[in-house]
Amino acid sequence: MHEADTRTDRPAPAGHVVVIGGGIAGLAAAHRLLADGLRVTLLEAGPRLGGKLRAGELAGLPVDLGAESVLARRPEAVALAQAVGLGEALRSPATATAHLWTRGALRPMPRGHVMGVPGDVGPLAASGVLSAEGLARIEAEHALPPAEIGEDVAVGEYVAARLGREVVDRLVEPLLGGVYAGDAYRISMRAAVPQLFEAARAHALLGDGVREIQRRAAAQPGPAGPVFAGIAGGIGRLPLAVADACRAAGARISTDTPVREIVRTPGGWRVIAGSEVIEADGVVLAVPAGAAARLLDDLAPTAAAPLRDVEYASMALVTMAFRRSDLPAAIADGGASGFLVPPVDGRTIKASTFSSNKWAWAGADPDLFLLRTSVGRHGDEGDLARDDADLVEISLGDLGAAVGLAARPVASTVTRWNAGLPQYPVGHLDRVARIRAAVGALPGLAVCGALYDGVGIPACVASAGKAADTVLAGLRTRSGPLATTTDQHTGQ
Repeated sequence: MHEADTRTDRPAPAGHVVVIGGGIAGLAAAHRLLADGLRVTLLEAGPRLGGKLRAGELAGLPVDLGAESVLARRPEAVALAQAVGLGEALRSPATATAHLWTRGALRPMPRGHVMGVPGDVGPLAASGVLSAEGLARIEAEHALPPAEIGEDVAVGEYVAARLGREVVDRLVEPLLGGVYAGDAYRISMRAAVPQLFEAARAHALLGDGVREIQRRAAAQPGPAGPVFAGIAGGIGRLPLAVADACRAAGARISTDTPVREIVRTPGGWRVIAGSEVIEADGVVLAVPAGAAARLLDDLAPTAAAPLRDVEYASMALVTMAFRRSDLPAAIADGGASGFLVPPVDGRTIKASTFSSNKWAWAGADPDLFLLRTSVGRHGDEGDLARDDADLVEISLGDLGAAVGLAARPVASTVTRWNAGLPQYPVGHLDRVARIRAAVGALPGLAVCGALYDGVGIPACVASAGKAADTVLAGLRTRSGPLATTTDQHTGQ
């Protein structure tokens, strides 16, 4: 599940680690620690496991009510799925033909870009996404002097200065916002699009940098393969399978168990959850920033302070089931996976996924069709105050304008992810470094999750592997026998 070169030749120490948080990062950390021979207790404050990965059902059909895919060109999530018995269930999208709903029409997503930044104006011009003025502004970069990028810069700020605001507003914003539910004019290029950041530093023209990224990608040996992957039945199956594998390896996993305090002891750590006291050799904090800050207030105040500065975006997913016979051709012909909506166009929904087109397992029912929309992003969350019925009606109105959908759903559900996605503003990586440095001063303690190394599932799994390595290193450097706390577990 992690890169081989992160291991050492020395055997892992015996010991007991408490993982706090049952999202995919916490579960992946537990899975990794168990594989290295440690005993693990995982405590989740809420009633279920999985975090932003959530399997559900609508009109008798399996659905994802959270994240629906993983970046397949990174190995971590795919390897984890294979390790817990889901390798045969991994699926590529049945169609990846996405569109942009912008400038009054549904337009094909142009090829030849890196997170919306174009390397070739030809496909972009053919798509109709940008106006003639916007296309001309891209070409005008050749007349600009090189820009000083510094240690970090906002993606939108830099791209707009080089290629014009239309590129940001109609391409970068919907693509980047689809990942972070954030504002491209605030999101760190160094943290969110590191390839683009390095290309911008190495090339006088941003367009040249994008083309270099594309040339390197094309030169990679072997087939490129699909960019994304899902799991038959929903990516929400992944955390449940990881949990099952952890239990089979001897882990104790408890939900509805909020941790109220962690204390440093001469022999390791003491974790207090309700009336229960658990002695441990190491602790992994796989919780959102606010919860981590609260638990670290006394232990590592220089980590707690920057954790409190982390902002989160809230959003809602509106999932609906329709009769196939009621759908317009723009959906029913099966060629489109969905569309993104630039915020500049003033619509409420930010995206729509035609799930039964995109995933063969979701399209197996001959009579029913699943699709979903997303509402809300950082700084634009007013519509989330509406009730579920209103969000369904708003989504139907926008879908009618976009693709001519006039049908009523036979079933619908709204899933709200309040404070669901951490934001990565300029300087985010420096903030993460400060947090990790402060936590790292306490051997046997580590942090992981979406706010550190990326919000995608592979990044969260990689973050979990990094945390496991940190805890293992702390256990190896401790003096005295490590097994002193492994059998102590008391209630008060």
